Amino acid sequence: MAKPRTPHTVKKFDEELAGLMAQVLGMGGLVEDAVSDAMRALMTHDTTLARQTIDHDLAVNALEVASDDHVSRLIALRQPAAGDMRFILAAVKVVTDLERMGDLAAGICEGVVFLEDMPLHPNPDLAGMGRVVESQVARALEAFSSGDIDLAMAVIENDQTVDSMYQGMYREILTFMVENPQYLSGYIILSNIAKNLERIGDHATNICEMVIYTIRGHDIRHVDHEAAAALLRRHAGNASADD
Repeated sequence: MAKPRTPHTVKKFDEELAGLMAQVLGMGGLVEDAVSDAMRALMTHDTTLARQTIDHDLAVNALEVASDDHVSRLIALRQPAAGDMRFILAAVKVVTDLERMGDLAAGICEGVVFLEDMPLHPNPDLAGMGRVVESQVARALEAFSSGDIDLAMAVIENDQTVDSMYQGMYREILTFMVENPQYLSGYIILSNIAKNLERIGDHATNICEMVIYTIRGHDIRHVDHEAAAALLRRHAGNASADD
């Protein structure tokens, strides 16, 4: 768990950092809704909801621009250092991941619209994968909000579950393609939807990697997750020794 950030002598700076966090989490809430709505539209064949979700992606894009402006002002006016700078850089990365997640949710909805007149029923496993991914997104945002490293690592490790579900589903959809070639284009869309879910899960993992970077200063984006966990345990052990 993160230690509380030491207040700055300039109270306005604390308010600006809190404002950035609120902005990122607000964007995260919109993305959570988009992923949830996309899956509901898919499973219920609700093309009206799908189209609404696509339209709402404009709000996510607008918040990305607003957050970038906020960061630019913070850096120009406050010249942040150390932990504050890590948080700001992490926020920039998280906003980028959230924007991509919004795009991927909109992509799922585009698939729903395309499938409107096709007699295909999404594989039940797709619903299960969607539930896991929705949980990953919610927990990633919770970890970012609270600075919870343990939760962040749990989300990172659970990404293997999402990957395994996608691989199994991809193989099954290939079988459907062979057995029902008349619906080839529809099954390609379902495959793309599954891939979008897998990529949303990847972006949730990216957010959790930024949690660890913010709190510990370790960039674990390109290291094995077991190695990352060992690195964090060593850091915690050193911190305890210093105490």
